[in-house]
Amino acid sequence: MRWPARFFKRKKSAHKGDYGHVLVCAGSRRMTGAAFLCAQAAMRSGAGYVTLAVPDVLHKVFAAGVREVMTLPLASTADASISQKALGQIIPALEKADVLVLGCGMSQNSSTQTFIRSLISRARIPLVLDADGLNALAGHVSMLTKRPAPTVLTPHPKEMARLLKKDTGHILAARKNIAKDFSLRYNSTLILKGHRSLVCDGGRVYENLTGNPGLATAGSGDVLSGILAAFIGQGMPVYKAACLAVFIHGLAGDMAAKDKTQPGLVASDIIEYLPQAFKVVQRPPSARA
Repeated sequence: MRWPARFFKRKKSAHKGDYGHVLVCAGSRRMTGAAFLCAQAAMRSGAGYVTLAVPDVLHKVFAAGVREVMTLPLASTADASISQKALGQIIPALEKADVLVLGCGMSQNSSTQTFIRSLISRARIPLVLDADGLNALAGHVSMLTKRPAPTVLTPHPKEMARLLKKDTGHILAARKNIAKDFSLRYNSTLILKGHRSLVCDGGRVYENLTGNPGLATAGSGDVLSGILAAFIGQGMPVYKAACLAVFIHGLAGDMAAKDKTQPGLVASDIIEYLPQAFKVVQRPPSARA
C-alpha cells in the first residue's frame, strides 16, 4: 500500500473550504464523549469544517466542550437522544456536508434507530456508519444496496455477528471471506476491526499491521470514524481513505502506548498523537524507520 504523502502537504493558497465539511451525527445521555472524540479526531485529521449534530437537550454541554467544531441542535427524545422528528432539521445540513458520520454514542432508543435508518436512506453523500448506526442497520442491511453514495461500515466482530445474525466465533474463524462477501453483496467498504483490522471493498483486501492491545479502550472506534471521515471529506478515494485511517489510527496508538503504556492509553491519546503519525507518513519510504 502506498500512502499518499502529498495529501498532507497544502498549497499556500489553501483555505478551509478546500478540505471538506464533515457532519457528525452523534451523542446521547451518558455517551457525550463518543461525539466529542469523533468530532475532534476529524478536526485533527485535517477537515476544514466539522459540524456536530446532537440532541438539543444536551446542546449546552456540547457547545461548552468544543472550540473548533460547530454544533447543530436536533429534536430529542425523553432519553436525551436524537428523535426521528429531527430528520427535517438535519437535511439542510446534509446538503452542505461532504461526508456524514452516523452512530457514535447515539443509543438504541427506538425513535433514534428509526431516525438513523431514515438518514441512511436520505443521505446522498459518503457515509461512515459506526456503533449505534450499525445497531440500527441490523435486520435492515439490504437498504445499503440502494444507497447512491459510498458507505463505509466499521464493525468489531460482535457488531459484525449481529449484522449477519451469526455468532462471534463464526466471524473470527473466517474474517477475510466474510468481509469480502459482505462488502460485495452490500455495495460497501467494510472495516472489520480487531487484531490486524481488515479493510475490504468487495475486491481488494488490506490487512493492517499497526496498533496494539491498548487500543481496546472506550472511544477508540469513535476516533477512527472521525479520522476516516476527514480523509473522505478531503477528497481521498474511499477505499484508500479507509486503509489509511486504520493505519494512522494504529500508528498513533503505537506512539501513544510507547510513552503512556498500553494499559495507560485512552482514546484521546490517539488524537493527541495523530500529528506525529502524520509526520511518519509524510516522510519518503526510504526515510521511514
